[in-house]
Amino acid sequence: MATEPDIAVDGDETDVTAPTQNPDTEVDSDSDDYLIEEGEIAGDYLEQLLDVLDFDGDIDLDVEGDRAVVSIDGGDDLTKLVGRKGEVLDALQELTRLAVQQATGERSRLMLDIAGWRAGRRAELTELGASAARRVLETGEREELTPMTPFERKIVHDAVAKVAGVSSESEGAEPSRRVVVIKD
Repeated sequence: MATEPDIAVDGDETDVTAPTQNPDTEVDSDSDDYLIEEGEIAGDYLEQLLDVLDFDGDIDLDVEGDRAVVSIDGGDDLTKLVGRKGEVLDALQELTRLAVQQATGERSRLMLDIAGWRAGRRAELTELGASAARRVLETGEREELTPMTPFERKIVHDAVAKVAGVSSESEGAEPSRRVVVIKD
């Protein structure tokens, strides 16, 4: 079983270190139990981080499909942890994944949402993809969308796939990679 994260405060620098796990422990990364443990490790890490930042927030752990989902809601300062276009959220998600990997020895695919930002963005992108698909179906002309992150492109691809007669593909190189919707 994992131990609590270590936090060291030295002057202006704060080091939040993930909990460690016994290296002799076998991990079955396909089981719900593993995903629950992954979520708990992430929740502990994020709780310590919120304490260090003196931010309020409720942490909710869940499993959706094949990944742990950790949500932080309820605090007034949480939008600061989302940042412009979710950039801070993406960085915190990566740090949390690394903390889980340090504790388990396994790469994590957990999803982090703060203040419902990802859920709201998912709804916007689903509508964007469906609308673009309907326009392309009607006009027959291909439509290039604005550059997006891999997370955002996947949501748009999924929305387009639900509309018969059109398909989508990604074009370009990061960070300018974009979804293109075309008529079949």
